[in-house]
Amino acid sequence: MTARHFLLRRLRLCSFQGLTVAPPQSHLLWCSTTSSPAEATDNASGGTHTRGSDVEVDDPEWMDKEEKIVRDIEPIVKLTRHILFSPRYKNGELLTMEDERAIAENVLIHHPDYEDKIGSGLGAIMVDQHPLYLFPRCLFVVRTDGSWIDFSYRVCLEEYIKNKYQISAERFVNKRFLKDLTKRWGV
Repeated sequence: MTARHFLLRRLRLCSFQGLTVAPPQSHLLWCSTTSSPAEATDNASGGTHTRGSDVEVDDPEWMDKEEKIVRDIEPIVKLTRHILFSPRYKNGELLTMEDERAIAENVLIHHPDYEDKIGSGLGAIMVDQHPLYLFPRCLFVVRTDGSWIDFSYRVCLEEYIKNKYQISAERFVNKRFLKDLTKRWGV
């Protein structure tokens, strides 16, 4: 049995969200009736494109709130990315006690399905390649019964932001979070 099939069996996954593939913006769909990619983007919402949301982002008060959120999550994002993408851990390797504690207390605890992820109890946290997603490596909870399951640190951070910064959270997560993570840390 290949390692991939073994991992899938061990994860006992009920369902995964399917990947959504969008055409590159520089190309038109073959069935498109628009004359340019810019027009297709502008009309994608079914009408005129307003820039009202862009004006809100330039608001100094909003920018201060956004910067506060970024300062709050930046250290744990850097640590998590260092764990995932440095040669410090090989695939299938368990985190050190220090790193495991940092991830468990600052990331995993905020997962919306925390209790399901922990299951019979947290035995360890491991770095490995995910068999179903394009993203090369992710974190896995190794339970005390020997089973293991993946968890997304991005989902955990989004939930943390939504709980701590309730007023600004939705706006930050929707407009900036993914874009900012990609820009700053190459996620």
